[in-house]
Amino acid sequence: MKLRYFILVALSGVTSLAHAQNQYDVANISADLLKGSTAVVRNEQLNMVVRSESSATMTYSTAITILSRNSEGLAAMSEYYDKFSSVYNLKATMYDGKGQKIKTYKSSDFKNRSLTSDGTLYDDNRAVELSFYNASYPFTIEYSYEKDFKGYLAFPSWSPMSYYDLAVEKSSYTLTAPEALKVKFLTSFNLKTDSTKANRQVTYSWSVKNLTAHEYEPMSVGLREISPWVSASPNKFEYDNSKGSVESWKDLGTWVYGLSRDVQSLPEPMKIKVKQLVASAKNDREKINLLYKYLQANTRYVSVQLGIGGFKPIAAEKVAAVNYGDCKALSNYMKSMLDAVDIKSNLVVLGSDMPSLNPSYSSFGQANHMILCVPSAKDTVWLECTSQFMPVGFLGNSTSAKNVLLVTEEGGKLVRTPVYSPSDNFQKRTTSVLLNGAGNGEISIKTNFGSCQYEDQLAMLLKDPTAQRKSIMNNLGIPNMEIISASYVQPDKDVPEIEEKIQLKSSQLLTQAGDKMFLMLNLLNRMERVPRKVENRETSFSVPFGYEDTDEIVYTLPDGYKASFIPEAVVLESEFGKYSAETSLKDNKIIYTRTQQMNSKKYPSEKYEAAVDFYKKIYLADKQKAILTKAE
Repeated sequence: MKLRYFILVALSGVTSLAHAQNQYDVANISADLLKGSTAVVRNEQLNMVVRSESSATMTYSTAITILSRNSEGLAAMSEYYDKFSSVYNLKATMYDGKGQKIKTYKSSDFKNRSLTSDGTLYDDNRAVELSFYNASYPFTIEYSYEKDFKGYLAFPSWSPMSYYDLAVEKSSYTLTAPEALKVKFLTSFNLKTDSTKANRQVTYSWSVKNLTAHEYEPMSVGLREISPWVSASPNKFEYDNSKGSVESWKDLGTWVYGLSRDVQSLPEPMKIKVKQLVASAKNDREKINLLYKYLQANTRYVSVQLGIGGFKPIAAEKVAAVNYGDCKALSNYMKSMLDAVDIKSNLVVLGSDMPSLNPSYSSFGQANHMILCVPSAKDTVWLECTSQFMPVGFLGNSTSAKNVLLVTEEGGKLVRTPVYSPSDNFQKRTTSVLLNGAGNGEISIKTNFGSCQYEDQLAMLLKDPTAQRKSIMNNLGIPNMEIISASYVQPDKDVPEIEEKIQLKSSQLLTQAGDKMFLMLNLLNRMERVPRKVENRETSFSVPFGYEDTDEIVYTLPDGYKASFIPEAVVLESEFGKYSAETSLKDNKIIYTRTQQMNSKKYPSEKYEAAVDFYKKIYLADKQKAILTKAE
């Protein structure tokens, strides 16, 4: 479990559940909203009333028409709460396609369950839930509830179009707070903000009507850039008897620093042990390596999320005694060990699998994880303290290339985590194939995966041999193959690289056509599909990370055969990446080499057609074949 982040579900507002007859008749939905949609939000209202820095009430109501089975996941209600909040006054009703009431739900129909997940020792997170079931489509669900807060870190966000294929008739958000309590917010482009003042209260409001559905677009960065949204935050807060400010990232870092500074003392026996562990080290980098490996070998990840414990680390002396902790506790423990040998380090707050922290908008809800940074003018070291396998200094794709919050004595400071280039995220493969005249082949494969591709393959390293073989059979794509052996090793524990070796046989490598045999040259790393074309694309697009794949395959031809045709070299280059494929002959061998490098950046929607064309050229190049005939 990662550092708790406080994102309140963007759903609330007070409305009565009494409606005019047939209000939810599907016939009342306009044709524009039905086009391309699988569900329609009929009326959603979110209302947040803030009374003080530690007290607020949220009310919410919504009605959603479920048009088809493709959106049955929306036929549910769920609201989170903990010991600092309570959910009450729950109501729900279901209607058929003509708007006739099918069922009114009782309080006992709502389920109350713990959100404690696997790997979590204990927490205080719970949810109230209700699932709506109906045998026929369309139908409409309607529900409402209220939620009181005894302390908060952020205000509800609002995003009425959180899903593809979802249309919206009406949705609104109002936020009322005392004038003395400063409120800040970010909104999507062109969303109008209305505000009014009365009785020393300020009310902000946002609303939308008749939003047509958006279809999913391949490689999309998401709906956020084309749909309305609001993120809102107080400048000051009080939570679990702790007061703080998020007026700036510096202030937020000051609060986090205050939570951790009194829990970084190791017991004396542990201090002695730490010094003994690094006694042979020649420099600080060796000390960091030794202590990080000790952390990995002697602790395990267990989440603890109780109140302020969602942000305050477990004391280092406690972790030393029990040998477990969450991301905060383990990062803090590692920091304490480094302190014991006079190496300065800083806790780091960031969003794992989330966007970078917004430099111009400090708030909770943008982070969910903590790591450790050992700063240096020449060789800063980043430590992912929850992993028992990551090499020292390596951050995975979910936490690299991001703005993150460095927690210092002077407060928070935004810095950037390392960026891994396409050449860092490599896949280097050499393959030899011994063919016979029946089309069978003996295949030997050696592949090295680096950085983010190392991370993708880490699961294979940790699987047992049976599971490894099953994954190979499912993913390698060689026809009618038999695995002889397979191994996965990490040659150097300090380097993010995995080496894969596979020996196998296949009986379908050559295709017979008359007196000719056809050989698909790219045996292992073909582009199997091209992203579909999208007319009038709306969203930007990207690849998860830049990478570079290199393949060399040496085919030894069957006795009595020769290569009568090999394709010409292909070289492709665009702003999206580079590709080359070349085939050559040497004695009775065909040597095929292929390189594909893809860049990782956000591209505007108008460049998508060019990207599809580039991918199509690679797809066609990967289908090239050599022709074998009998030697005369």
